[in-house]
Amino acid sequence: MNKSTHTKEYNLLLQLLYSLRLNAGFTQLELAKRMNVPQSYISKIENGERRIDIIELRSICHALNCDMVDFVKELQNRINESK
Repeated sequence: MNKSTHTKEYNLLLQLLYSLRLNAGFTQLELAKRMNVPQSYISKIENGERRIDIIELRSICHALNCDMVDFVKELQNRINESK
């Protein structure tokens, strides 16, 4: 059985988080500093080694100056397009 972090939908979430960070012009270290977490925390999220919950997603969106509702809408669009 596949782990839930390895679903197509979760991979789309990770891709969107990664592209959001890059488009915001942040390195993993810069994002980590804004969130007051170690850089390895961001790395593990982006590599799928650490699954995030809704509160962590909210923190990431806030640190990247992204509205979480807009983020979720974009994620849903990408999931729909991938089907």
